[in-house]
Amino acid sequence: MLGIFSLVFSIVILIFFSFKGISILILAPLLSMGLAYFTGDLPALYALTGPFMKVTASYIGAYFPIFLGGAIFGKIMGDSGAAKSISHFISKKLGKNRAILAVVLATSLLTYGGVSLFVVVFAVYPLAVALFQEADIPKKLMPAAIALGAFTFTMTALPGSPQYLNSMPTNYLSTNIYAAPILGTIAALIILVCGVLWLEFSSKKAKAKGEGYGNYDDKVQDFDSTSIPHPFISTLPIIVIFIVNWLVINILFKSESFIDKFKQYGGLDGNWPVTIALMLAIILSLILFKKQIKSPLSLLERGAESSLSPIFNTAVIVGFGGVVKATLAFELIKEEVLALNIPGLYKVAISTSLMAGVTGSSSGGTGIALEALAKPFLEMGLSPEVIHRTMLIAAGGLDSLPHCGAVITLLAVCGITHKDGYKDIGILTVLIPIAALLFIIVLHNITGLV
Repeated sequence: MLGIFSLVFSIVILIFFSFKGISILILAPLLSMGLAYFTGDLPALYALTGPFMKVTASYIGAYFPIFLGGAIFGKIMGDSGAAKSISHFISKKLGKNRAILAVVLATSLLTYGGVSLFVVVFAVYPLAVALFQEADIPKKLMPAAIALGAFTFTMTALPGSPQYLNSMPTNYLSTNIYAAPILGTIAALIILVCGVLWLEFSSKKAKAKGEGYGNYDDKVQDFDSTSIPHPFISTLPIIVIFIVNWLVINILFKSESFIDKFKQYGGLDGNWPVTIALMLAIILSLILFKKQIKSPLSLLERGAESSLSPIFNTAVIVGFGGVVKATLAFELIKEEVLALNIPGLYKVAISTSLMAGVTGSSSGGTGIALEALAKPFLEMGLSPEVIHRTMLIAAGGLDSLPHCGAVITLLAVCGITHKDGYKDIGILTVLIPIAALLFIIVLHNITGLV
């Protein structure tokens, strides 16, 4: 009982201090040692240098190429003006009466194209300011509109997303990033449609009360069409990511000679398709945006450096999960979840959601769940593809509770407080994704669709 109390208490402390802005790089190792000490399951120093560091290092070793490539690609798209070009083109075509939809679609396209979530927030914000001001939509809805496009279906549900989260289950489940395409697409449509409808409803409700954009000291950024790439040229690297991903998975990875070549090295790695696609997209971007990029080497260096904070923050959370996994309390909780008299996919959803909620991170929660539960889930006879998609959508629900780092960053960039902006974020990134997840689980159980 003391072990379970210590585990719950450490998680509460993690959430509380994360909400207060304390770095997870400090919290994770300290709480790992504290958890080990109070449960008495293993020595505190061993918990730090053993499970914590081993799992942290393993995560970095597995996913650093994707974080590195994604950060560099995102930096190029942002600094060259390509991301702004795509966003502006979409908003111009839709018009000011569809300002909310324009922001969501622009954000979605960039995220689904492989641009880092954090880069997308900064790239789309100036556009969102211009559109929301022109349409006189309350600014408090802006973070939710950006979150809907960046933090939900493009990250977890849509098959083929090059976001690193979609690559995480591949090595554990022998799947690929196109896993469960029908279920994923249905979930994505539910999240997108319901999210936009909620934002439109909230906007009309606020306007009926006399609320407008609000009194904010925002400067609208002007778009100089002569200094940024053409929208079509800007989308070419994104198209390359999709095409190369598909070719590597469906042709190269199915070639007997290619498979035999890597057998002696442990076989193929599920992260390779995304890594290769990002590398080629980066090379193409540097060529296409040569006029806009004044110092390519400096840009590459800054992009590479920007990958360090996200991967280390995620890795130490997974490392904390490694210590959690080593406790008897976790084993008891895991056994209780697995023993629940409910269909297996609900167990997948519950366990992954809890881990994501605990860490405030979809990737952190998914990493812990995969390490601890991938094998038991497969032994239940569940479809690996459906497990893959279920885990990701589940992780994309409770991950964006108020202590989530991405949520805190988004609100800070938009200049909106938790009090004003989080309610709509919570509905769009927690409640609606959970509802979509439950729908596709029921659909799969009834029809067998994948």
